Amino acid sequence: MVTPQYQVRCTRNDVIARDIYETVFEKPAGFSFKAGQFILFDVPLPDNPADIQPRAYSIASAPGEKELLFVLKLIPNGRMSRYLVEALKPGMELTMKGPFGFFVIPEHATKDLFFICTSTGNAPFRSQIVDLLAKGYAGRIDLVYGVRSEEDLFWREEFEELAQRHPNFSLHLSLTKPSASWSGHVGRVQTVVPLVAPSLAGKHVYVCGSPDMTKEVKQLCLNEWGVDKADLHVEGYI
Repeated sequence: MVTPQYQVRCTRNDVIARDIYETVFEKPAGFSFKAGQFILFDVPLPDNPADIQPRAYSIASAPGEKELLFVLKLIPNGRMSRYLVEALKPGMELTMKGPFGFFVIPEHATKDLFFICTSTGNAPFRSQIVDLLAKGYAGRIDLVYGVRSEEDLFWREEFEELAQRHPNFSLHLSLTKPSASWSGHVGRVQTVVPLVAPSLAGKHVYVCGSPDMTKEVKQLCLNEWGVDKADLHVEGYI
């Protein structure tokens, strides 16, 4: 089966937190996806455009939104990181393939949802949360979102506004190196989860972020937090 391929035009490429870029593209005609899926960009080297390699990124926009939103963390000497900083400007086009992946919510989910992420691992969860709430999902949704410090936080205001408008959605922020004025949770997401959910039994649990975090949380879910293996979904980001 041939993977669909699209040319997408950039409309925005901005820094929104420390080493974090928010990049937006026009949604091409005929492109559809499920919340939680990812695409592959064909990324050229800025100093050698003929040298092209694919890079995978979760779609952060909901399927019903008009544009395609992505959030990308800069990695020293990373191919996509260099392209974002050195080359990509509004109006430029990239080749995109997809969508791919099975990190999606069951179509007729009845269980509560518990999302755990670090940094840009919140991308698929933004897509899912916006999509679910727009569709009137009535179950409880919790998002545990961890970063290092206030400088690394992004989309906080949007998530807080969603939580204010939808009583079934709760945001739990945690910083590992906060300033003295921080009044929220402190510590890794692994330590925050038991504080906000004494039991995860009977919930769909989704985990996305650094490989070290996702590996540890997976073991905690299965061995200590009572999550059924069939209800656990994990994606690790490099």
